Amino acid sequence: MARSNPIDGVREHVLANGLKVLIREEHTAPLASVWCWYRVGSRDESPGLTGVSHWCEHMNFKGTTNIPRDQVKGIIEPFGGFWNGYTWIDMTTYVETASAEALDRMLFIEAERMSGCLYHPDDVASERTVIISELEGGENDPDQLLDQHVVETALTTHPYRHPTIGRIADLRSMSRDDLHSHYRSHYLPNNATLVVVGDVDEADVLARVHRYFDAIPNGALPVASRASEPEQRGERRVAVSREGATSYLKVAYHAPAVTEPDFFPILVLDAVLTGAKGLSLWASFRTPPPQRTARLYRALVDGGVASSVQGLLVATADPFLYILSVTVNAGVSLAAAEARLLGELDHVRAGEVREEDVVVARNQLRTRLVFDADSVTNLGHQLGYFDTVADWRLLGELLPRIEAVTLADVRRVAAARLEPQRRTVGWFEPLTGVSERPA
Repeated sequence: MARSNPIDGVREHVLANGLKVLIREEHTAPLASVWCWYRVGSRDESPGLTGVSHWCEHMNFKGTTNIPRDQVKGIIEPFGGFWNGYTWIDMTTYVETASAEALDRMLFIEAERMSGCLYHPDDVASERTVIISELEGGENDPDQLLDQHVVETALTTHPYRHPTIGRIADLRSMSRDDLHSHYRSHYLPNNATLVVVGDVDEADVLARVHRYFDAIPNGALPVASRASEPEQRGERRVAVSREGATSYLKVAYHAPAVTEPDFFPILVLDAVLTGAKGLSLWASFRTPPPQRTARLYRALVDGGVASSVQGLLVATADPFLYILSVTVNAGVSLAAAEARLLGELDHVRAGEVREEDVVVARNQLRTRLVFDADSVTNLGHQLGYFDTVADWRLLGELLPRIEAVTLADVRRVAAARLEPQRRTVGWFEPLTGVSERPA
């Protein structure tokens, strides 16, 4: 896309009901992308209602007051476009991308979704079955299963510890009224950001937005009760065993929110360790990271210990986790893989990071920022994502903040953030595999 800064040309408008609207004209192709973001995710859930945000996302594709259930999928597809949505810890979002002439229909869908979803009891019942099946499928994936156990062990208080899909007991007990109440409490214009990027005219977009959204009333948002995660003062461990063919190792450290000073030095550190990735969940693994020169790849994969090693650090509103994941090679014990991984991290904590490593990491991250905004869909995502976890203007500050990270910054955060007492170690050990367990 033509502009070097992703926020160049973005215009912000706020309607009387509190809906924030971001518009960027991008005339490189006759396409438009519409994203509608809500500041509600698993961090807004409590025991008994875990998974309610994700379930609401499913329900909001089931028809509205003015869109019959069987016509939802057919509104955009005649224009050659696609639609989707996802829920995570900080947000729920919906997207349509199609030819620019479909703009009116895309805005109509999102206005209907904001105010007119039906939550028919039959649809609630059918989606309960679908989501429980989805949860059980995830539990059958050892990597996903271990990931959730590690998150729940590392975080003892903050609701980021709740799985986005929910817990099985909650999914079985939640009622239609629980879902609809959550929807009505959070799907408010003053809790949303609407993003439009593409071959559009700003004034025309704004006029259409007023027509569809002005009449939707705002409301009082639920008071968030999110306890701060206490400082971890000792290593934690969790072991999971079940049938399987592969061993997995995960090590999690507490990570800062995207607005905290340490976030960007840790981002560069992760690029040194595992290769540069995107800063959001959508972008993080869309393009494989360049890993051949990454320190942990060389030590574990080239070293014959693992078939893969990945790092996950994404921009979040509150402090979350930095998670290193290792797929252990057959014939290699989990203890040996852990010793190799932690040994490398000890060297890094001791200051064994070179200036040339940091230069390569910054270069890789610069390229990733381009990939993350290389289409109207991806740019619309990034604008809405960063507005949900912080402010959309932060998207324009990512590159200078990355470029400002020095070798001293990386060494400092490595020494402070990778301390043994701040880590949580997880093992997945196949019942048919090795017998040793963490102490």
